Amino acid sequence: MQLLTYFIYITATLLCLYLLLINLYLYWFSKLKMFDTTVIKPATRFTVIIPARNEEENIENCIRSILDNNYPEDLFEIIVADDFSTDRTPEIVHDLQTTYPNVHIISLKNIITETINSYKKRAIELAVAQSKYEWIITTDADCIVPQQWLHLFDAYIQKNNRVFIAAPVMFTCNNSFLDIFQCLDFLSLQGITAASVYAGAHSMCNGANLAYKKSVFYEVDGFKNADHIASGDDMLLMHKIKTKYPENIGYLFSGKVIVKTPPMPDLTSFLNQRIRWASKATSYKDKRVFWVLLLVYFVNFFLLVLFIACFFRPQLFLVWLSFILFKALLEMPFMYKVSKFYSLQRLMLSFVLMQPFHILYTVISGWLGTFGTYKWKGRKVR
Repeated sequence: MQLLTYFIYITATLLCLYLLLINLYLYWFSKLKMFDTTVIKPATRFTVIIPARNEEENIENCIRSILDNNYPEDLFEIIVADDFSTDRTPEIVHDLQTTYPNVHIISLKNIITETINSYKKRAIELAVAQSKYEWIITTDADCIVPQQWLHLFDAYIQKNNRVFIAAPVMFTCNNSFLDIFQCLDFLSLQGITAASVYAGAHSMCNGANLAYKKSVFYEVDGFKNADHIASGDDMLLMHKIKTKYPENIGYLFSGKVIVKTPPMPDLTSFLNQRIRWASKATSYKDKRVFWVLLLVYFVNFFLLVLFIACFFRPQLFLVWLSFILFKALLEMPFMYKVSKFYSLQRLMLSFVLMQPFHILYTVISGWLGTFGTYKWKGRKVR
């Protein structure tokens, strides 16, 4: 009984630490100001890099959304880095090339002969090497970018002395349980990203919407010393750049620059995606990220163990329920503010209901991301 009491005290202490962390994120997020979209004559030259593997259903829509930006054609190019696709992805891009001369494609199968662990990092490296312009923007093949995307990046670059810029991403959300769950989870990650980059607290970003100077990419040796890790083409690079340029990392906070991407279609692909994201946790050189993730993991781990203990000691159920409600209440102001930025306030109706499932998912994906394997794009990755 004494051991159980200690366990409850530890869980309560972890929740209090978590409360302080969430309140910090809420404070930082509240300080963010919408970027002034005053019209500026376009001046920045961009190379947009899209790594793609078996994306025949998405790649044309992604490319056309970039072309629809109406940004001067001589100021940007698109490079699709085809990662051994076995479907019509290359053919679709080649068809677009006949109409749009600033669309290009490179094929990894013509360049890479050995087996490697991070094909996406290698795809980006090859595309950067062939890029013509100084600023690199990356997005994913299943993404749709907004019409002011390039204009806003250009305006932000002209107004701010930055070498790396993170920007918002959101899931398109239907009303299925799994979609809502993924959207809420991703909203929390995006809110933390915006808050932490604004505060300079730690390195977070998403490769579906970020930009950096090509010269700086080479200054930090690109993905060197991180190319053995399958994931992390975004945050691991960001940390290397932040270490060299701590005052020159920016966050483009605007609803008009949000890149949209679909959530995973089923539970298996969702878990594989999150395990892939979690797999880079122990590789972060920015230990502040590691300690944040560790705190979040243990909060959820202790809550899960306490729930299991309820089956043996039913009187614990009220304690566990009070902890769950406390956690939801302390997260609610932050989550509501983030959901309002993305115009997804309706999802907050399901927020408390999702808490037990989120706890279970966090523990499972965190454990498997560290000690397990996952499948991604038809490849098994360790």
